[in-house]
Amino acid sequence: MKIVFYGTRDYDRLYFELLAADPDYGCSIRFLAANLDVDTAPLAKGGDAVCAFVNSDCSAPVLEALHEAGIRLLLMRCAGYNNVDLAAAKRLGITVLRVPGYSPEAVAEHAMALAQAANRRICKAYIKVRNNNFALDGLLGYNLYGSCAGIIGTGRIGAAMARICHGYGMTVLAYDQYHNPELEGIVRYVELDELLRAADLISLHCPLTAESHHLINAETIAKMRDNAILVNTSRGGLIDTNALIDALRARKFAGVGLDVYEDEDGQVFEDFSDDVLQNEVVPVLLSFPNVVVTSHQAFFTRTALQSIAITTMENARAFERGEKLVNEVHE
Repeated sequence: MKIVFYGTRDYDRLYFELLAADPDYGCSIRFLAANLDVDTAPLAKGGDAVCAFVNSDCSAPVLEALHEAGIRLLLMRCAGYNNVDLAAAKRLGITVLRVPGYSPEAVAEHAMALAQAANRRICKAYIKVRNNNFALDGLLGYNLYGSCAGIIGTGRIGAAMARICHGYGMTVLAYDQYHNPELEGIVRYVELDELLRAADLISLHCPLTAESHHLINAETIAKMRDNAILVNTSRGGLIDTNALIDALRARKFAGVGLDVYEDEDGQVFEDFSDDVLQNEVVPVLLSFPNVVVTSHQAFFTRTALQSIAITTMENARAFERGEKLVNEVHE
């Protein structure tokens, strides 16, 4: 199988090149630096499959261009697939496979790092010390031990976050349509309203769907405790950005940690250090001293990258051999 790999970074080659050299996978990879969009889709001609990421454009026009190029398989090297037009993929006969779980602990650990950084003003403290300012003004936080964590979504990542919070000595509440039996004795499942009202730390770990879009909005924020910490390492669209900014201006939160945010697609994973951002979301959010923003890096550990590469290549091999596709995404 010939795979055209879009949006290649050096760290992608690290593991994918190693696996592609294994004859058991029977794959060859053509790496492209360009990301997948309607203009770059024709570059896939001559390949059997394309490998795309969470920031790729997998809309109907792009899939149609891939179909015309002879592509039969779309390999998403990520868990999320809300950027894929599944109806178009089905119509065009393009199979979509993803990596549902690579290293849930990687994301959960980053979520807790964001919570701690926002709570204890780590970024601000670092800058102060770099400027020889050792005063503690503006750095006051509170103990997570003995407080209450609210986990929204208890799949693999949410479950990992619940275990971390439990290890911190926190009472852990959870909200999910499906109760994870592995969390028995660690969390107590409650309705969303109870979680919002009781939790000192709220961490989002649910997929972005029509029902979960803007799950955190002006109404749900109003139900939260004053001085709560809000963390999102899942999908930016879970939070209504305007409502969040209004709440920050009203000094609602003790801290906010975001690895994802709305309208990030145009700048995520790119270097704009010598440019002016056209998207105003990040500059506005970073104007608040209790907000920490990172660049969609929660997954970014060696363990996770290796797992993503292995699962992606196994997906490709299963498709080529006509085996059962356990990671197929359906409409």
